[in-house]
Amino acid sequence: MAKKLMGVVKLQLGAGKATPAPPVGPALGQYGINIMAFVKEYNEKTAAQAGSIVPAEVTVYSDRSFTVRILTPPAADLLRKASGAAKGASNPKKDTVGSINREQLREIAQMKMQDLNAIDIEGAEQIIAGTARSMGIQIVD
Repeated sequence: MAKKLMGVVKLQLGAGKATPAPPVGPALGQYGINIMAFVKEYNEKTAAQAGSIVPAEVTVYSDRSFTVRILTPPAADLLRKASGAAKGASNPKKDTVGSINREQLREIAQMKMQDLNAIDIEGAEQIIAGTARSMGIQIVD
């Protein structure tokens, strides 16, 4: 018999740096799952991506078991690292904080392809380019 789904929790945490403190503890504690087991599993799976923000999708079942799905880092985080910008522009229409080239755009789009709602790589590039534009990052040829 299949397990009954209780809920899905989405978290964005530093890779390899999850702790039972907030936001992890309160988010998962309400479902009664073993928080330390989640922390240990998350830190093991994301240890190689240290320094990045890595989203996780935790599916919680009625028997208090759970599965963890690690997603790719947010596009904004990848764009900031590629452009060397500390943060996005406060007014992206007037200010630019950095620039990336088409090759970097394609690399980011390929990395994010599994999490995006795009049919092909060109569509994924357009999605990432829109994120870059809204952050004040220019795409140069």
